[in-house]
Amino acid sequence: MSILMQGVAKLARQVTRPLVAARHFAAAAPYGDGDEVLVERLEGPRQGISVIGLNRPAAKNSFSRGMVETFTDVLDDIKKDNGSRVVVLRSLTPGIFCAGADLKERKGMTPEEATEFVKELRGLLIAIEQLPMPVIAALDGAALGGGLEMALACDIRTAASNTKMGLVETRLAIIPGAGGTQRLPRILSPALAKELIFTARVLDGTEAKDLGLVNHVVQQNETKDAAYQQALKLAEEILPNGPVGVRMAKLAIDKGMQVDLATGYSIEEICYSQVIPTKDRLEGLAAFAEKRKPVYKGE
Repeated sequence: MSILMQGVAKLARQVTRPLVAARHFAAAAPYGDGDEVLVERLEGPRQGISVIGLNRPAAKNSFSRGMVETFTDVLDDIKKDNGSRVVVLRSLTPGIFCAGADLKERKGMTPEEATEFVKELRGLLIAIEQLPMPVIAALDGAALGGGLEMALACDIRTAASNTKMGLVETRLAIIPGAGGTQRLPRILSPALAKELIFTARVLDGTEAKDLGLVNHVVQQNETKDAAYQQALKLAEEILPNGPVGVRMAKLAIDKGMQVDLATGYSIEEICYSQVIPTKDRLEGLAAFAEKRKPVYKGE
């Protein structure tokens, strides 16, 4: 078995391993000493949905060093939580999703400090991308620069029609440095990604949907959370399905997209092998035979 296949097999085993539930919050609660990133684990029929809320309104949810550190702690917690079947990433600040890096803070950094910060931010977005469960970004406000890069790190994106989004870094004589130059051409196409990045073009939600940048576009509502409500609908569609199967499907797709087709088939085979011995698979067969809804436990 190649090193790549060994790595995929190891990841697959980690995803199916029983996990210790993270600390539980019925209502939105802060991490660390601040309230810039809030976590809410929904209850009732939406149990299994964890909502990460960005809450730095004075700075338009821009990434500071402290916010990156707090956000990283949040992701570490959720990654270990077997009860989190779907994650929704949203803003708690009306009119803005995330304005990217905190340029006021960046202005005071040395070149070395700026390089290190971008490295940490890139690591944060990779951590979002590598969460084992599906992650849905709800764009109810502007997602510019690093803000759009964060949305691109999610599996699915919903947007209000009036939302503005774009990788605008070339306006500042820099480039997207948190994964945008790599994710955008994979989501769209190399030529289209180059056009959007070279021109620093800003799109609205409808234009983004037409290009395939977001999965769903909705008209904004009075409470300014239409994209979030759409994200919850998608999460509710995912919830009834076997969580181990969903996680394995995500792993197979993500890893398979990075290799040739033949290797991709092998990755799919490895991921499929991990669902065979699960209790959930047997529960699915039993529920089908008994003509009832399955009750999956992620085991």
